[in-house]
Formats: sequence, C-alpha cells, structure tokens
Amino acid sequence: MALLYGIAGAYSGKSPFRVIRHYGPAYLTAVGTMSSAATLPVALRCAQKSDALRKDMVDFGVPLFANIHLCGSVLTEVFFVMTVSKILYGVLPDPGTMILFCLLLGVFAIGAPGIPGGTVMASLGLIISVLGFDTSGTALMLTIFALQDSFGTACNVTGDGALTLILTGYAEKHKLEEQKIELAL
Repeated sequence: MALLYGIAGAYSGKSPFRVIRHYGPAYLTAVGTMSSAATLPVALRCAQKSDALRKDMVDFGVPLFANIHLCGSVLTEVFFVMTVSKILYGVLPDPGTMILFCLLLGVFAIGAPGIPGGTVMASLGLIISVLGFDTSGTALMLTIFALQDSFGTACNVTGDGALTLILTGYAEKHKLEEQKIELAL
C-alpha cells in the first residue's frame, strides 16, 4: 500500500496523505464485510472527502477499481498457494509455473466478483490445473483464504484511493475538463 500510494503521490504531485487519511471507515467496513461491493458506498464517501481527488474521477474510478483492482486478494493468494504447496507437497511450484499462474490470476481476478472469496473461487480452475493441487490442497487453500480475506479486501478498497489519485493526476496533467454528472430521477 505504501508503494502504491507513494507512486500515486509522485505521479499526481499531491500528498497521498490527503487521500489515505479519509479511508479509515472504508478500511474497517471492508474488514467487517469482506466485500468490495458492500464497501463501495463507504469508499465513495471517503474518497469524496479528499480535496486531492477530482469528484468526476472519484465517481468514475472508485466503482471501476472496486471491480478490477484486487491487489490485496491476488498478493495473498499467490503467497498462500506457495505456502500450501510447500506444506502439503514439500516443494514450491517452479518459477515458470508460478509466472504462468500469476499472469492468469491477474486476468481471472478482473472477472472475480467483489464478494467474500470471489478471487479464490474464480481461480480454483487455475489452482487445480496449473498448480496441480488435489482436493486436500484446494480445501486448505479455500480455508486459509477465507480466514484472511477481510484484510485482502481492505487492501483492495484502500488501494482504490491511490489509483483514483493517479487518475486525477492524469486528468490534470492532460488538462481534461472536469465532467459534471447529473442523475435523472
């Protein structure tokens, strides 16, 4: 998270603390719900409080990233498949297999639903076919992932603020006019 916010601050030219300091309620909601989708209204409210983010970028970026930015879930899943492989099978997957798994997981994570365990459920085929996990390995993977999923989700949601800061920096560097969004009721 520190690296992501550091990059966002460097690119946008704005202090990332102007964004992250508002994300406490979203982080806690994500820990409690384990769901990016359920946390979305709180994350939007938190991002809208920041004076560093353009409102149109918040309205566009936060919902988009809630669906496609799952770095916390992906990082923990990669770590856990390596751990489970070492514990159950006595070896780590070879580097070529892990690179293939990571590339495919990145694609599969984009399509994963923002629900508890969505990323690991979407990638079960990869865990079985690419890594060769049997039923014991798959069951252990699901169990471990379920126990810590709330922290991966909190990382996903909090990271959306950094990505929105990058979007804001891009819009300002390219002098894109701020869009006013009106809802027809």
